[in-house]
Amino acid sequence: MTSPAKFKKDKEIIAEYDTQVKEIRAQLTEQMKCLDQQCELRVQLLQDLQDFFRKKAEIEMDYSRNLEKLAERFLAKTCSTKDQQFKFISFSAFTVIMSPADVQAACDFPGLLSTPESFPLRKDQNVLSPVNCWNLLLNQVKRESRDHTTLSDIYLNNIIPRFVQVSEDSGRLFKKSKEVGQQLQDDLMKVLNELYSVMKTYHMYNADSISAQSKLKEAEKQEEKQIGKSVKQEDRQTPRSPDSTANVRIEEKHVRRSSVKKIEKMKEKRQAKYTENKLKAIKARNEYLLALEATNASVFKYYIHDLSDLIDCCDLGYHASLNRALRTFLSAELNLEQSKHEGLDAIENAVENLDATSDKQRLMEMYNNVFCPPMKFEFQPHMGDMASQLCAQQPVQSELLQRCQQLQSRLSTLKIENEEVKKTMEATLQTIQDIVTVEDFDVSDCFQYSNSMESVKSTVSETFMSKPSIAKRRANQQETEQFYFTVRECYGF
Repeated sequence: MTSPAKFKKDKEIIAEYDTQVKEIRAQLTEQMKCLDQQCELRVQLLQDLQDFFRKKAEIEMDYSRNLEKLAERFLAKTCSTKDQQFKFISFSAFTVIMSPADVQAACDFPGLLSTPESFPLRKDQNVLSPVNCWNLLLNQVKRESRDHTTLSDIYLNNIIPRFVQVSEDSGRLFKKSKEVGQQLQDDLMKVLNELYSVMKTYHMYNADSISAQSKLKEAEKQEEKQIGKSVKQEDRQTPRSPDSTANVRIEEKHVRRSSVKKIEKMKEKRQAKYTENKLKAIKARNEYLLALEATNASVFKYYIHDLSDLIDCCDLGYHASLNRALRTFLSAELNLEQSKHEGLDAIENAVENLDATSDKQRLMEMYNNVFCPPMKFEFQPHMGDMASQLCAQQPVQSELLQRCQQLQSRLSTLKIENEEVKKTMEATLQTIQDIVTVEDFDVSDCFQYSNSMESVKSTVSETFMSKPSIAKRRANQQETEQFYFTVRECYGF
């Protein structure tokens, strides 16, 4: 004989469900911690960049002053020599040639680059007289002094304010994204709690149905027992006088009929109770299966789509703004010394690789155990109920058909709404991208000089960092961001 099938008890099913929900809840908590950690690292990175460029601006300004003192010293000596005659001709800029050993020495001893004598110079093919070379060298030193003054001004008044703005925008966007993410997690936990309630209801009604079925079988057994007892009593009766026998038989028949009627009424009541409880159990199981499918769909949507969109919102404009700030640095350095391509190529390559999608993918790969979707919830049969699909038999068929029509109608409406919302969000996102990807990082105009030897004031503050311009940009950007997040919050990710 085959052993009877062992069914999971209610406590075992509930315990397994609670374990799975606890794992998801712990995963959601770790996700927020991971995003918080990324935000802290981002803030620290931006702060380090600000401190780095602030110190570099001081160094550039000190270097510029030293170059200016050096040039003024020898220009004064040259002007005081009345016997010599100088012939000035047009010249091309000097090219700085640095060997790998010079580069290493510069890294180990930064003071070596404080004066032009620290590295060899090579002129172009236009050969000038020694006197003209000397004057051109002094003019080049004076030009370098002005260039480094401009570079320091760009660091202080352009690049550093950009990092400050990126830090403020990043913190603001992360705060909003975290609120949205917390709401998404709360909604997901609400769905899981609803599934728990529906599952408990299904267990309760199924248990009632099994209990009613057991009582019905007990009533049927009592009926059979009563009928058998009546037959035996008729067979065992002894002969009596005709009158007395007739009276006894009438009384016994009356008693037996009364007992049979009571049992029949009890059976009818239990049959009705069983039918009612069975119908409730079927409906509860259908609700449980529908809730199970909806829950799995919600979990899939959160882990596959919502998390990706949430990270996108955290990174909204960050990489593009950082790209612009670092491109400003690149433009300044490349215009200062075109010969330093080797060192700057590495930085430019890093700037070119600033990509939100790649960073997101990398983040999710690094924390794969946090962002990977959990196992699907499986149907847990209760007390031998092996039906794992919707029951479309009467009397629930018409109800399911009506519900199916309602869902199809609702889905059609949602599809139309989602298409409109999608168009709105795409247009809004494109507007934000246009704001944060404006190509304003080229500062080549700052390095255009006249023949005058006077200091040329940087025009940086009159372009990107001018108060009316930056205020208008930030107002438009924040207004568009607010609208974008409002749409996100209303219609979800």
